[in-house]
Amino acid sequence: MTRARWAEEIEARARAHWTDARLAQLLGDKRPVISPRDGAVLLRALGLSRDDTSLLQPRKYFQINHMVALLGPALRDLRARHSAIRVLDAGCGRSYLTLLLAWCARHAWHHPLEVIGIDRDPDVIAEARRRAELAELSEVARFEVGDLAASAPPAAHDIHAVVALHACDTATCDALALGIARGADLLAVAPCCQAELARAWAELADRDGAFAPIWRTPHLRREAAADVTDAMRVALLAAAGYDVSAMEFVPAEHTRKNTLIVALRRGAPGSRAAYEALRDATGGADIRLARVSR
Repeated sequence: MTRARWAEEIEARARAHWTDARLAQLLGDKRPVISPRDGAVLLRALGLSRDDTSLLQPRKYFQINHMVALLGPALRDLRARHSAIRVLDAGCGRSYLTLLLAWCARHAWHHPLEVIGIDRDPDVIAEARRRAELAELSEVARFEVGDLAASAPPAAHDIHAVVALHACDTATCDALALGIARGADLLAVAPCCQAELARAWAELADRDGAFAPIWRTPHLRREAAADVTDAMRVALLAAAGYDVSAMEFVPAEHTRKNTLIVALRRGAPGSRAAYEALRDATGGADIRLARVSR
């Protein structure tokens, strides 16, 4: 079966399955950017629906729609600034979010957008490429195997947005540092496994100080270090000239890795005093972003 014939069949099945009554039952008062009827081909390509176009992963479906909604104001800002938008997806995995962004740019916003996804795992890159081809987005979504620093577009190519969803530990810092260095207008990261600061605090366990109970208790050290790491990232982004917000983007019962940091470039770099005060108050250990974004 050709790809075009496959897409036609998926669209026909979606029209038959997703009646107005079924859509109302699924969505209630929600207004997702992509409905399972209009976006049936993309959802099937992403593995979020079955052959009959009923949803296989409703939670993931709502998560990626919610993420796009949260980024909506920033994305509108980008569309106003740039005639075409280039998005770098760092540690892209199977690239649910960026393929949804590419679909929205074509079918909802009617605004040119290019996605460059980078990941070290050749298997997930192969899967991302397969999905992009099925969704007929391969001409605007390119995926490469490699490290972020080595595989990022050349400096002569603008990067308008950098996203990194659940990039582990210091990989989030590397994505943010690249975005800062390239002057990206939008940075959006959902950090994961922030272990760097916890490792540094473990070395302070024999010291006295106000933070000693946290340094000496492995569970508290891990939990507190994750939040403080994100607070340090927020402070460093602000010092780099970004307006920054941190928010819960999925309920905690879905995943504990549910913080989304969104930064919009608004001005010139400033003082790191807020970061340095937080660093010193919690033991003096720097995070990677502070070292690689000077």
